[in-house]
Amino acid sequence: MDLGGTYYNTKPQVEALETLLRKLPDPTEPAPPPVERPKPRRARRLDADQVQELIAGYQAGATVYELGDRFGIERRTVSNILHRHDVPMRRRGLSSEQVDYAIHLYNLGWSLARVGEHLGVDHTTVLTKLRERGIPTRDSHGRPRT
Repeated sequence: MDLGGTYYNTKPQVEALETLLRKLPDPTEPAPPPVERPKPRRARRLDADQVQELIAGYQAGATVYELGDRFGIERRTVSNILHRHDVPMRRRGLSSEQVDYAIHLYNLGWSLARVGEHLGVDHTTVLTKLRERGIPTRDSHGRPRT
């Protein structure tokens, strides 16, 4: 019965430990200063008047992004407040005429991002509408997708 096995030749283990020791900082040097990380902020709470102002702003046509900037909160927080107060959300999709126009621009060679920016929607909205209409799309190099 062999009781030593891999422990007879310890040279590879010693070399690995020496390599690790060389990577350690010199113990005589002072420790580096701790990394300054921003402390997590507490969510900003809006008072009742601000919530009503936020709702009125949304109903007047402001976007959740604009309201988030105005009140110093995330757009998701704006959406959550609106949902909690049963405010119907606007869907900023494309009308049928806008989809036709998007197809025209895309066929002229415009990118999805450029079409989306021109129409004020995200490029994925344009892509979804093109796919719904069966329009073949291009890759990022302008080649037809297979």
